[in-house]
Amino acid sequence: MNNQWFSKVAVWLVIALVLFTVFKQFDKPRVVENVTYTQFMDDAKAGKVKRVEVQGRNLKVTPSEGQGYTIASPGDLWMVGDLMKFGVQVTGKADEEQSILMTILVSWGPMLLLIAVWIYFMRQMQGGGKGGAFSFGKSKARMLDEANNTTTFADVAGCDEAKEEVKELVDFLKDPQKFQKLGGRIPRGVLLVGPPGTGKTLLAKAIAGEAKVPFFSISGSDFVEMFVGVGAARVRDMFEQAKKNSPCIVFIDEIDAVGRQRGAGVGGGNDEREQTLNQLLVEMDGFEASVGVIVIAATNRPDVLDPALLRPGRFDRQVVVPLPDIRGREQILLVHMRKVPIAPDVEANTIARGTPGFSGADLANLVNEAALFAARSSKRLVDHEDFERAKDKIYMGAERRSMVIKEEDKLKTAYHESGHAILGYLLPNCDPVHKVTVIPRGRALGITWSLPETDQYTRYREQMLDDICMMFGGRIAEELFVGKISTGASNDFERATHTAREMVTRYGMSDALGPMVYAENEGEVFLGRSMTRQTNISEATMQKVDAEIRRILDEQYALGKKILGENRDKVEAMTKALMEIETIDADQIKDIMEGRPPRAPKPSQMAFKPKRDGDGDGSAPVTPKPEPAAAEGGS
Repeated sequence: MNNQWFSKVAVWLVIALVLFTVFKQFDKPRVVENVTYTQFMDDAKAGKVKRVEVQGRNLKVTPSEGQGYTIASPGDLWMVGDLMKFGVQVTGKADEEQSILMTILVSWGPMLLLIAVWIYFMRQMQGGGKGGAFSFGKSKARMLDEANNTTTFADVAGCDEAKEEVKELVDFLKDPQKFQKLGGRIPRGVLLVGPPGTGKTLLAKAIAGEAKVPFFSISGSDFVEMFVGVGAARVRDMFEQAKKNSPCIVFIDEIDAVGRQRGAGVGGGNDEREQTLNQLLVEMDGFEASVGVIVIAATNRPDVLDPALLRPGRFDRQVVVPLPDIRGREQILLVHMRKVPIAPDVEANTIARGTPGFSGADLANLVNEAALFAARSSKRLVDHEDFERAKDKIYMGAERRSMVIKEEDKLKTAYHESGHAILGYLLPNCDPVHKVTVIPRGRALGITWSLPETDQYTRYREQMLDDICMMFGGRIAEELFVGKISTGASNDFERATHTAREMVTRYGMSDALGPMVYAENEGEVFLGRSMTRQTNISEATMQKVDAEIRRILDEQYALGKKILGENRDKVEAMTKALMEIETIDADQIKDIMEGRPPRAPKPSQMAFKPKRDGDGDGSAPVTPKPEPAAAEGGS
């Protein structure tokens, strides 16, 4: 802002000085050369001159008739006396002599100012200001000094093992002699690997905050430019700045933007990106042991990084920052709950148990959404009901109660979701059904939401088979109870087919084909993989793979049809409950499955008055699987 203001002022000053100089030139008295001094004296003698104003060596003549003029005086000593004798009124005015400084200012000022403005703009373009036109080679890293970085390990929760691994870096930065006297050297690079939202950037900033050292932050995409060689120059400039401020930490976020495998992809490599990566490799290799600069990089795609970048000596350590477990989620919730007023009925442990698969960013969003729900209801405290609503919104999407649906289409949706829910309840290896709704949410007309009882890190064949069977529950219910099939099961089929294909081709869960991988070379070309594809599987074998996938799907479809046929009364009871209440939870599902009337809805289920259905076309788009680990069999 200051630079723009200065530029405007400088331009207007130049314009003002130029105009001033021009006006000064026009303001000078005009000397008339066609009137001689002799003629002037003859006119004065003849009484034709009324007044004469003497200005130094110039005479401003006002005749009795006609236009006045100015002539130069030859230095006649008796001129004034003669003019007075002829009756001419004579006046005098001091000569306007300018000082030397004023003369220089008027004559050379505009030129000097133009030169100064030109130098200023050239400096701006060359990087005197941020983002100059010629500042290609300047690093875009933002420096956060130790005084302004207040983030510590106390602000990082849910990744205790990762914190333990990086705590040693703090000791290196604080007291490097402690390790060097035993022959150890400071790590040159640390790669943080983990899914999005797990706190990799926060952890890197906490390391700098604990060690009280400067923190340089830059994104991998900030290196890459249109011109070849610019990224390499920025890498050099960044490390020069880091060395001047050592000990310090250089954090490169999303390093996969610049560190992808060289020579891969469509048409080979990318010259600019590969030169930037080469320069980064050279700079990290060229560190001296006493420099005290640690490079920390973060990525969620370690599989596409160049092997030369990952070797010891460049990135000596790879620290995994995983999704938090139930204890980690509880700690993260407690950190974020400190910022909002929480009601006594809210327990972080209960919320953590009901949010498997949530990252730190997801949990922060959950707390924020709960606070927004409380604010809409004009509450002073955020209670458990607000967290339940927020969790439903994040898992299943926002309610669309204004959507007009025919009663017939709503009944089809209720049968569809009842089929998912009853199979999920009866199949022994499915995750427990948490909630079923026929209220449109997101892009879905209805959703069946399942939640695992504990964090799951592996899946077994029995679980995957039961999941496939549950996914078919919606279509089977439409076929048995409605008599017509709809497009609502398209996403169910897509997920069921994908699961069966993975079982056969990747996980070796087929007795007919055995423990062999049949999915080869499936890397995406544009994600740093090879453009060529090779197949070591014959056409006959692929036919067997397709036949085995079809067998699994048919068997699970038949199993689901048999179970729902034996529990027709349960399907009818649940459909009736969904038409009346619209949303039922695990307790109400249990009542229905045990032959009891479903208990009254909880306050959170009655938070909004249902809108009466009217006429409409009842069409709905295909519904994706809710993320994260929710809604197995959602439609």
